Amino acid sequence: MKIIAILFAGVLGLAGCAEKTHSSAPQKVIIDSDYNTLGDDGQLGVMAAQLQAQGKIKVMGITVVSGNQWLKQGVADAVKAVERLGIADQVGVYGGSNYPLSHDLPTIQKELTQFSGGNGYLGAWRGPEPQSERDLKAPPDGFATHTAMNKQCAIEFIVDTVKANPHEVTILAVGPLTNIAIAVLQHPEIVPLIKQIIYMGGAINVPGNTTPTAEFNWWFDPEAAQIVLRQPIPHVVIPLDATNTVKLDKKTYDRITHDPAKQTAITKLFKQLNGYGDHGKSGFETDPKYTTNIWDTLTIAYLLDPQYATETVDQWVDVDTSFGANDGRSSGYPTEPQNGAPLQKVRIVKRFDNARFFDLYVDLLTRPVPVKLAQR
Repeated sequence: MKIIAILFAGVLGLAGCAEKTHSSAPQKVIIDSDYNTLGDDGQLGVMAAQLQAQGKIKVMGITVVSGNQWLKQGVADAVKAVERLGIADQVGVYGGSNYPLSHDLPTIQKELTQFSGGNGYLGAWRGPEPQSERDLKAPPDGFATHTAMNKQCAIEFIVDTVKANPHEVTILAVGPLTNIAIAVLQHPEIVPLIKQIIYMGGAINVPGNTTPTAEFNWWFDPEAAQIVLRQPIPHVVIPLDATNTVKLDKKTYDRITHDPAKQTAITKLFKQLNGYGDHGKSGFETDPKYTTNIWDTLTIAYLLDPQYATETVDQWVDVDTSFGANDGRSSGYPTEPQNGAPLQKVRIVKRFDNARFFDLYVDLLTRPVPVKLAQR
């Protein structure tokens, strides 16, 4: 009965309804994201567009979920992104789950009283849900003018795409896992057809970044995270253990924003949004010692070549779904726990080749917008 209740709760929140390869064929990817303009999700979108222009990957679509922002805002940012990048005719944007399977505002408020650390980042829960387009915040370069969200809902798109491309689709899961959880609950037949899921999520042996024990993506919907991670799918997790060690500093930031030979609409937007911070007072342009972690973009580097990961460990991973201080906590076990839970063995990335990654990161973020795609 619990699974049925979870399934119906997720459906009510819907909007609208691996490995390195030596093949020359582009790798097929779904990006499941709590999208933003040019934070980590938006940067991943830019990198994916450039890799698609090079023929290295094929982005089947961008499925949006509430997390960093409420769904309507994330969709608006994603739709503008594909238009800005000139790939709107190549990559559709699909609206998905607006609410987590388990969390609601009263639960969040109760759990807040138990936080004794972490930074308390609440993502979409920080503000009211937008009710109409009037409540949305436009990106600095404005809303999309000739691109719209696809009418098919994200869950249906995931299911249909995996079925049409069995054993070929990698899901980059860089937001809460609500969309994917509902997809595998409603259509368990897709589980053996998914090539792999590469996650940015979890905190295995380090503190969380929302609560003392939980990383934001998996804390936002721990029930969904537990459901997806328990599926017999090849899983690769890039948790805070790795992302805490990959820092964007002023020197790398300047390679993106201050090279006069590489000024594009993307680098200018990157400077505007990352140079001055949310309030215009804290960022790379105002503080030479400013740094920020790298999160979601590590997933696409790993997709290109797993050797970007310099240290990995295979463990059985689970997520705590109990109310309270440990809600959303992720744990890794070196041996399979004998507690009856259907846990899966997961590849956990512990360290990254930072220098090599940042060369890729800078290169893809500073390339000219792939206008040839827009002209097709």
